[in-house]
Amino acid sequence: MTPLDTARALTRNEAKLVRSLALKKHRDATGLFLAEGTKCATELLRHFPCELLVATPEFLENPPAPLADIAPTQVAAVTSEELRRLSLQQHPQQVLAVLRQPAAAAVPAPPDGLALALDGVQDPGNLGTILRTADWFGVRTVYASPDTADSFAPKVVQATMGALGRVRVAYTPLAPLLAAFGAEGVAVCGTFMDGESLYETEIPRRAVVVMGNEGRGVRPETAAVCTRRLTIPRYTPAADGSESLNVATATAIVVGEVMRKLSVF
Repeated sequence: MTPLDTARALTRNEAKLVRSLALKKHRDATGLFLAEGTKCATELLRHFPCELLVATPEFLENPPAPLADIAPTQVAAVTSEELRRLSLQQHPQQVLAVLRQPAAAAVPAPPDGLALALDGVQDPGNLGTILRTADWFGVRTVYASPDTADSFAPKVVQATMGALGRVRVAYTPLAPLLAAFGAEGVAVCGTFMDGESLYETEIPRRAVVVMGNEGRGVRPETAAVCTRRLTIPRYTPAADGSESLNVATATAIVVGEVMRKLSVF
């Protein structure tokens, strides 16, 4: 027997719930979020409790292994057209899952290795890409200012491609947290246009790399508690090249170089 054999029709209230999760206020009120597409939904089903799985018959006839732990009452079958009307994606891919966010917990202690701090990164695509990059390099904790994009927003979830299940995002005012970390011997490495070359600076094993907002960079109050100022050197004259790097691209360059220095590879 496959999940298709026990799947039921989607109710009107469930359809309303799915559509409501596009908005943060509803995600906060319900503690739920959406994961769409086979790759993303399957990965996140391994890490977050499932409240509802909505899928086409084609998907349910040959489902991935994580579906084995989902109760039949949580599975609803829909046509491709019904899924298209529910989906927040331009081209929906057979399945969407309504998952439960983890309970809020205390902000993690100072990192034993490398962590990231995001100071007002507001573009969901950038945040999702940063979390995917963090996952690739084994960075498991990301501290985020309260005005950083919501890590459970649909565009962020999709951009992480499952990394959200392995990288924890803790939202908290950064300046006091990073000041406390610095007092405990953690290197707080801010990224700036006028810092020391990333390639010529030694980085201690216990470090937090601070990435700033897409437009204004690192806030002054956050910059004031950074114990090191790093920059990615420009290899073209300023007048002939781009003004700056995209924050997600810059994060990948910085984290990759820091991890190389720490002899992870």
